[in-house]
This record gives sequence, structure tokens and C-alpha cells, in this order.
Amino acid sequence: MATATQGRKLEPGVIKAQDAERALRRLNHYLARTEGSNEDIQVHLETGTQEEALVLPRPAAEMFAVMLAALASGKGVQVMPVDAELTTQQAADVLNVSRPYLIGLLEDEKIPYRRVGRHRRIRFEDLMRYKREDDQRRHDAANELAQLGQELGLD
Repeated sequence: MATATQGRKLEPGVIKAQDAERALRRLNHYLARTEGSNEDIQVHLETGTQEEALVLPRPAAEMFAVMLAALASGKGVQVMPVDAELTTQQAADVLNVSRPYLIGLLEDEKIPYRRVGRHRRIRFEDLMRYKREDDQRRHDAANELAQLGQELGLD
């Protein structure tokens, strides 16, 4: 089992898409039926009895539905605590960039980090903030190019 600071990853295909889709349908049906409720959700195993109910807080069940949706579409998922610290390789993997490129971002102070001995550690929260800001910059640049193209009649 992964520790609280490491997170957990499910690669695409580890769970059959059909199984995830079936579970998602059932979970979404239940969540829709109980919309507006803040009560915990009791999950009963198909082979279990009433005494074997697993109780989930509703927000956890809602997050689980998001994960099942990704798995049902053949994507992998990763759950990471917000306060987790990543290695430079893990952070580069999250951004889908090379490790040297990530180190350049760190040295240019684009992403905060701390040193543990000779190693750099990046807070997951800081990495995701950078990713959101970078995505927004890219989106804004694409919109600006599209607008320029329209003004120049290139569309």
C-alpha cells in the first residue's frame, strides 16, 4: 500500500474499462438519487452481507466516480495528496517534460522547490499551480493567435 505522501497510480488497462464503466453507472445512479444529501454512503459488496458495508464520505464517493470515469475511458489515474513532495523525475513525468527541462524551470524559479541533501523536492501543490498557470498562458496565446488570424483574414 502506498504511503500518504506517495500517492497511488493505476495505469491504463489495470482495471477493465467495462468493469469501471459498470461501477461508474451504479455509483452515478446512486449519487443522482441522493443528490443534496451530505450523508455518508454505504457500499455493499456483491458477495457481502449488510454487516460488511464499507462506509465512504460522500465527497470521497464523488471523487471515486471521477476516477472511474477516467478508467472507463481507458485512461490511467493517479491520486496524490496535495502536500506530497515529488522527486524531479516524478514532477517531470506529471508535466510530461524531460527531467533536465524541469530542472531548468526550478533553477529559473518558475516552480518552488526545496533541497533534501543534494536532491530537489517539489510540492505537488506547487507543481499543479505551475501547470494550471502554464495551461492558462498557452490557452491565452492560442486565443490571441486565433484572433490575429481572424483580423488578418487567415481563417
